[in-house]
Amino acid sequence: MNWDQIQGKWKQSAGRIKEKWGKLTDDDLATINGKREQLVGLIQERYGIAKEAAEKQVDEFTSSYRSGDTAAKSAKSSR
Repeated sequence: MNWDQIQGKWKQSAGRIKEKWGKLTDDDLATINGKREQLVGLIQERYGIAKEAAEKQVDEFTSSYRSGDTAAKSAKSSR
């Protein structure tokens, strides 16, 4: 999955993002509203990490989100 797809499904994605980065608040997620750069910036701020590290985390999340999505679809189709 790419970021455009996450942005398009923001309400569903926000729950997974909050699970991954628990220091982000509901207000933060509303402010981010699917914008990748804002997510990176808030991760940097909340966790005190460099921009590159935050971007890497978001990239890894995007890749794992794709895997999780595929696994969920496989589970549904096997029912």
